[in-house]
Amino acid sequence: MSVPEWGLLARVFGRIGVLSFGGPAAQIALMHKELVERHRWLSEDGFLRALSLCMLLPGPEAMQLATYAGWRLRGTLGGLLAGLLFVLPGAAVILALAFGYAYFGQLPLVQAAFMGIKAAVIVVVFQALRNLGRKALHGRAGWVLAALAFVALFVFGLPFPLIILGAGLWGAFGATGHGSVVESEGLHHRPARPFGVIGLWVALWASPLMFVWGMGNEFLLKIGLFFSKLAVVTFGGAYAVLAYMAQTVVQDHGWITTEQMIDALGLAETTPGPLILVTEFVALLAGFAQSGPWGAVSAGALALWVTFTPCFLWIFLAGPYLEAISAQPRLAGALRAITAAVVGVIANLSVWFALHVMFERVLPMAHLAVPLPDWSSFDPVAAVLTGVAGVLMLGLRFGFVLTMTISAALALCWRLLL
Repeated sequence: MSVPEWGLLARVFGRIGVLSFGGPAAQIALMHKELVERHRWLSEDGFLRALSLCMLLPGPEAMQLATYAGWRLRGTLGGLLAGLLFVLPGAAVILALAFGYAYFGQLPLVQAAFMGIKAAVIVVVFQALRNLGRKALHGRAGWVLAALAFVALFVFGLPFPLIILGAGLWGAFGATGHGSVVESEGLHHRPARPFGVIGLWVALWASPLMFVWGMGNEFLLKIGLFFSKLAVVTFGGAYAVLAYMAQTVVQDHGWITTEQMIDALGLAETTPGPLILVTEFVALLAGFAQSGPWGAVSAGALALWVTFTPCFLWIFLAGPYLEAISAQPRLAGALRAITAAVVGVIANLSVWFALHVMFERVLPMAHLAVPLPDWSSFDPVAAVLTGVAGVLMLGLRFGFVLTMTISAALALCWRLLL
């Protein structure tokens, strides 16, 4: 297996970063085509083992897969290059979209267009739920875990990290079987000392938090601490933590509104890079509301830093031990259980989005987290647009961007005809 030159490595991962539309499945397929089929830098088995590791770790699996591939090919600097090239194009687009939204998002025609985007978002979240459910729910235990996770969030409002921890422990202690021997890849890098890796990356992770704490900026410190915690519990992709993030930033902190949260997801779906870049959009809007453009840039940059710095930590720490990790049945059991629970989490998110798009007023039941819609606030236009988006995406197999464009155009036409 040959070691690529730096220029070629940058071009390949730059291409992946710019073309990484369509969510994790499309991004992973693109990397497979480039790294396994076209350039033959990774074997089929090595690619799949790396993907399994990235799914076990918290954070966006596609970005971490790119980082692992870069590390495998050119060491730590290669991992940094590949990971950054996967994230930065989408982050730049999100920055431009967030400022456009902050200045023009309240115009009537813009709001009408976003109604169409929200309708498409409902369908794309349902699509993610359906696709993951087919892969993750095998046997009665998987369905039970998914149902328990849904009830825990939808009815009782339990914290998302607690649900992930419980599912992981269930899977780990219920796992059976023995480890398997895994053949190693041809390229090797001497593992760095684990404590050195942890010390370096934790220091990098914490440095901006210590800086804003020292400056006495309470708002930025809260932003940094919240998104740092989110980075640790992001198992199962961005969809799995969106409900938790929405509850915290909308209800607990009041940084943005529910409508802005749904709009953020819609715009993040249209950009390259991992969907978890929605954290940057949310932080930009929160910072803009707090202290204008410079506050937005500060909050957005901090959210990016604390979201993706841990991804490098996980890969550089666990990557050298991939073969050993792949042979542990308890870790595999924990991953299966967490993935099943994530199905229930995404089901909760799907219902939450649908209620907040189709009803103007949604309030929680007394003493429980169950959202109760005010039926007098039902929006028939939103329901029709959601139905149209469902037919386009689920029936006619249209992509999200095309569906979103059609749905937004229909919403604009409805607004102009009023």
